Amino acid sequence: MNEHARRLVLPLAVLALAVLAWDLVVRVNGLPPYILPGPGLVLSTLVADWPILWSSLLTTLEITFAALMLAAAGGIGLALLFNQSRLIEHSLYPYAVILQVTPVVAIAPLLLIYLPQPAAVLTCAWIVAFFPVLANTTLGLNSVDHNLADLFRLYGASRWQVLWELKLPAALPYMLGGLKIAGGLALIGAVVAEIAAGSAGAGSGLAYRIAESGYRLNIPRMFAALLLLSVAGIAIFALLSWLTHLALRRWHESAVTREG
Repeated sequence: MNEHARRLVLPLAVLALAVLAWDLVVRVNGLPPYILPGPGLVLSTLVADWPILWSSLLTTLEITFAALMLAAAGGIGLALLFNQSRLIEHSLYPYAVILQVTPVVAIAPLLLIYLPQPAAVLTCAWIVAFFPVLANTTLGLNSVDHNLADLFRLYGASRWQVLWELKLPAALPYMLGGLKIAGGLALIGAVVAEIAAGSAGAGSGLAYRIAESGYRLNIPRMFAALLLLSVAGIAIFALLSWLTHLALRRWHESAVTREG
């Protein structure tokens, strides 16, 4: 078995064993569905409630990707500004840190008071996704070899040329790494805000369906919605990893080594 096949088979084998153990625990102990539904019941519920769950999943994914795009634009743009002006970086970066370390679960109820529900959920998702992009891009731009930067200036390169032809390509792996982290965090932020919105009596995303199912003791639907959320998170990470590989595979050591 080659390395690629092993990476695929081993996680699937662990998953199969976990599902088998789950099913055995339910059957042996005779647990009722409102305590712990079996995997078969969860799958049948997923099929039966697919129209509702699918519509809610699309709502959550729409918010997640919108937040990720805003985080990418804002984080990369602000990092470029920081790189060009230390005064701006020292003035604004601490506030970005404060925004990151403040728990989004504490911010969500406040945002739901002052903003419409869709805008509040989007803002929460953006808050948690923004900082990884900003921090990683800033680190990448500041980690450029100073000797290469001096060489560019020695040959008369402008600040724009140094930024576009040296710093941005060198910072690209850091930037893409930040985006991979931000993708999962945007989904988490959307879920937290949707749960808060559900507690306030509003919402239509998949996390709202989880909260609603909990209130109604519809535990099989709760598990089905949670399964969809997990699959969505894995798919987002896989997509961003694939895009990262495409961008770096021909020149960056991490992707070249992995391909070889």
